[in-house]
Amino acid sequence: MAGKTRKTSAKGAKRSAAKRGSAKPRLLAGGNPQIAKGYGDAPVQTYIAAMPGWKRDVGRKLDALIVRAVPGVHKAVKWNSPLYGMEGDGWFLGIHVFTRYVKVAFFRGASLHPVPPGESKQQHTRYLDIHENDELDEAQFTAWVKQASQLPGERM
Repeated sequence: MAGKTRKTSAKGAKRSAAKRGSAKPRLLAGGNPQIAKGYGDAPVQTYIAAMPGWKRDVGRKLDALIVRAVPGVHKAVKWNSPLYGMEGDGWFLGIHVFTRYVKVAFFRGASLHPVPPGESKQQHTRYLDIHENDELDEAQFTAWVKQASQLPGERM
């Protein structure tokens, strides 16, 4: 039957599209949700909703603190990680899920005061790792977010 193509009914195509749209995102190594690249709040909220277990609550808290600290912040999901930035100025922060913690990357973290604790192979980047039973210092996190939003962002 070479040269023949399979015909799909409109009803079958709609069913397949609906099935894909309602499917839960796949979790990659370490439990990081696989979310399609997208800009705006919707893909970030999809990522947060797909974060496994206690990490979902951490994601919601971080997102709320960032939005409160930087009104009008721009959001995107790239490379299976939510990014936060300023319009036309690049990204200042990213979030990524690992097996035992949630990693917050401040792309110009070496310029923050005090400097976030996690070192990086990149000269300017610093990390904050949040484990399950860690108590997030919301005031310090918010201060870092405000500072980071005023620095030149990363172009990704």
